[in-house]
Amino acid sequence: MAVPVIHQPRVAWEGARAFVRAACGPEYAAFAGQVVSRLGEDLYGELSDTRARLLDARTQTGGDRRMTDIELGRWRVRLEDLLRTHPELTGAVQDLIAEPR
Repeated sequence: MAVPVIHQPRVAWEGARAFVRAACGPEYAAFAGQVVSRLGEDLYGELSDTRARLLDARTQTGGDRRMTDIELGRWRVRLEDLLRTHPELTGAVQDLIAEPR
């Protein structure tokens, strides 16, 4: 049986989208709980920081996407680094992406 090939940059991009969407969404608490239990306190803290920056930007700009785009880029790089150094966490990131919101 063939082993599926996982394209880590794609997982990182989809993960970035999920993390940023959840950071300001109604599912933040549940998502953050999954992040801390599956990926650790460091990424949980980063998610909390993202939430604070996004909420602050929303208040100051009324919804300008600039900060959202910046956070997407930060998360893509952060997750690419994580998956490169800890490939065993790929499944956990994929699970977080796949969980229904």
